[in-house]
Amino acid sequence: MTLLEQLRAYRPWNQQEARDRDEMVRRLASGEALYTRDNPSAHLTASAWVVSPGRDRVLMAHHNLYRSWAWLGGHADGDRDLLFTAVREVREESGLIRVRPVSEDIFSLEILSVAGHEKNGAYVSSHLHLNVTYLLEADPAEPVRCRAGENSRVGWFTPEGAVEASTEPWFRERIYQKLNEKLTAPAR
Repeated sequence: MTLLEQLRAYRPWNQQEARDRDEMVRRLASGEALYTRDNPSAHLTASAWVVSPGRDRVLMAHHNLYRSWAWLGGHADGDRDLLFTAVREVREESGLIRVRPVSEDIFSLEILSVAGHEKNGAYVSSHLHLNVTYLLEADPAEPVRCRAGENSRVGWFTPEGAVEASTEPWFRERIYQKLNEKLTAPAR
């Protein structure tokens, strides 16, 4: 199933997801190039809400760019399999080897605004991340490590502690809290 088909089939959790899904579908259906960073205004990213098997721990990384604890994830960079992208990014950013999808289905959707910033000595203009989030599982006993240049710490938190650890109010209130609610909600 293509990403466009997955997005069309996705049942939004709330108004934010419904509006963001509609915009992501519109952009993909129009043929806009979104799978690489060549599009300076918007591109696809994949994130992961990495949980322990008991769902009582969440993996976060302290990202250097945002100076905050955050979920793990990154750019599609040409890959059309965003679940693969999410798993790859978790492995790269945390050092975890054994990480698996709880489901191959999309767990959450977000359009994220990224402020202009410097990266590797070059200016990156403000743009949007059309983000697809997947629910992944890993063992908190497995060793983790930082990814030099990207994050300075990696650690496991309680779900509530993961929200509290972030210093970004919008992420705390609109994303991480939502992801935790979806973890404990009955299937819809």
